[in-house]
Amino acid sequence: MGVECKERIILNEQPYKFNAVENEWITLKDGTKLSSRIWFPETDEPLPAILEYIPYRKTDGTRMRDEPMHGYFAGHGYVVVRVDMRGTGESDGLLRDEYIKQEQDDALEVIDWISKQPWCDGNVGMMGKSWGGFNSLQVAARQPEALRAVITVGFTDDRFNQDIHYKGGCLLNDNFWWGAIMLAYQSRPLDPHIVGDAWKDAWINRLDEMPLWMANWLEHQTRDEYWKHGSVCEDYSAIKVPVMAIDGWADSYTNTVMTLMNGLSVPRKGIIGPWAHVYAHDGVPGPAMGFLQEATKWWDKWLKKIDNDALDCPQIQAWLEDSMLPEAVHPVSEGRWVGLESWPSKDVNDKVMSFTHGKLMEEENNNKEEVVLQTPQNHGLLAGEWMGAGVLGESPSDQRVDDGMAMVFETDVLTEEIEILGYPRFEVELTSDKPKAMLFAQLSDVAPNGAVTRVSYGVMNLTHLEGHDKVVELVPGQKTKAFVNLDCCGHNFPVGHRIRVSLATTFWPMFWPMPEDAALTLSLDTAKFKLPVFTGKDCEGPNMQPESAPLTPATFLTEGRVDRSVSYDILTDTWTCITDGVGGVFGEGIYRFDDVDVTVEHNLKRELNLSNKDPLTAEYTITQNMRLGREGWWTNADIVVTQTADKEYFYLKGRMDVTLNEEKAFDKVWDQKIKRFGL
Repeated sequence: MGVECKERIILNEQPYKFNAVENEWITLKDGTKLSSRIWFPETDEPLPAILEYIPYRKTDGTRMRDEPMHGYFAGHGYVVVRVDMRGTGESDGLLRDEYIKQEQDDALEVIDWISKQPWCDGNVGMMGKSWGGFNSLQVAARQPEALRAVITVGFTDDRFNQDIHYKGGCLLNDNFWWGAIMLAYQSRPLDPHIVGDAWKDAWINRLDEMPLWMANWLEHQTRDEYWKHGSVCEDYSAIKVPVMAIDGWADSYTNTVMTLMNGLSVPRKGIIGPWAHVYAHDGVPGPAMGFLQEATKWWDKWLKKIDNDALDCPQIQAWLEDSMLPEAVHPVSEGRWVGLESWPSKDVNDKVMSFTHGKLMEEENNNKEEVVLQTPQNHGLLAGEWMGAGVLGESPSDQRVDDGMAMVFETDVLTEEIEILGYPRFEVELTSDKPKAMLFAQLSDVAPNGAVTRVSYGVMNLTHLEGHDKVVELVPGQKTKAFVNLDCCGHNFPVGHRIRVSLATTFWPMFWPMPEDAALTLSLDTAKFKLPVFTGKDCEGPNMQPESAPLTPATFLTEGRVDRSVSYDILTDTWTCITDGVGGVFGEGIYRFDDVDVTVEHNLKRELNLSNKDPLTAEYTITQNMRLGREGWWTNADIVVTQTADKEYFYLKGRMDVTLNEEKAFDKVWDQKIKRFGL
């Protein structure tokens, strides 16, 4: 089974010709000026407008993807306004944190400003991926008068449990990685070609005031008011406009497509493909989708009031993946499109399986059985990335290595295929010998040759069993009911394969280890695994011919690469995991944007060390270089940050050294400790 992978079609002729204005200032009520880039179709008629509002720099950040995407919308009769948020790019002010109220307040003003321009007919749509996907929903919940519809991609509706900081109440190491990347992104200067001579003072002030991002998030280790703010799951009913939501299995945000479809009551549509954290017309793994055509239909229906077939499909279109052999380099996903009319769905029902020593079975286990689960600290070495970004080597490798450190249970060889779509769940009664512990569960597909492909996984901080808003430490030796919710998935287990569940108490380098090496005693006779079995129908699926406007004029100066390695020190029982983005943090290389004559180079190296002898040996260091500029104007930032911990505290240390034309311009040192709370 499968859909043919098609090359993207570049449209040099579109219904509208258009012009892009490099910079347009939007002045807010408090005098702050936000920098925007606007694509104007060539017409005297006012048109609907589309807003993308993110912190990633329109001039030299997202420019590569902006031109083909926003040029497409402009070519189909929409004014597109791409705004840099307060304190980012060339916009005034300071960026203090992600998703704060000020960000939303500014967006409300921007939407109002757009709707009142002579080139706008008063109808505004908002869209974005990742940060822009988050804030499109958050702003929609504020109900701006002119907002008519939203498209959200790679998003969450729950900022604590479904974002880059925590998962199942456990600390994701990507919290540190993303905080480090934000240091580099925000180290870039304002462009003097846009802001004039004031650029340098504003840049130095931005550097001086910049927070240590990962510390912001590490200060909040439970789902407190900090995380509830901006989590639209707190009140789905606040969103009154139609929403199209898109993500892919190789991304980290697929859980929220179905929860959003369930929570909303407005016209809505969800698409889950095979893709990583990219717009789906750039879809990796393939096949890519005709995202821009589907998005244009969505805008046409709600912004132009055109009666079309945007909703003539199941509410959720999901890519049900075929069984594939595991590979770290995973360019194409085999599978097919299936449809769900809603979530929860009558076409998905739980198949409950039981456990005995080494075996996963359909019959009940009526014999009292206990096993002790205590895995090495370095279980999880070949898990791949928490968030796929379409980079080589980030998919999970053959899980036989990791499962060799875990406790494994599997079915007999299947005599009938089983298809699943939804959220698997593991439940068990257990005791712990430590007050804090993690429980990990993974669902895998075992091929006849023994190769093991991960299908889904989940983790649970066992001090969060009564809710992520509190820490209730375990009483050593006291039995408790525990569970792990695994990620949403869609998979076909063929005849001749086996279904495997592996359990562990660790998952490195994806998650920071617990302070002590806990041993869990599991009562296998109470253990259950719920498989969401799909019995529904195939559907046509979305448009699968990707198109775009012409690409961004750019010159690639040096090819980039991402090197990945795992090494073992036998004497100290220490594993070292290194990811080295050379010439581009995502392998994009060194490039120059020709229209604005700006060259960008971003190198990032991650090194994670942990000995199996002691979870407190965990150390994570990120070294970065961000270089940007043009002839006569070159800025360079060298940044090194390290995270360690003892039983009571996390320790964050780092340094930033910045030069302008090879002369010192700024330096800064960080040295913070943060109390551990249930972690």
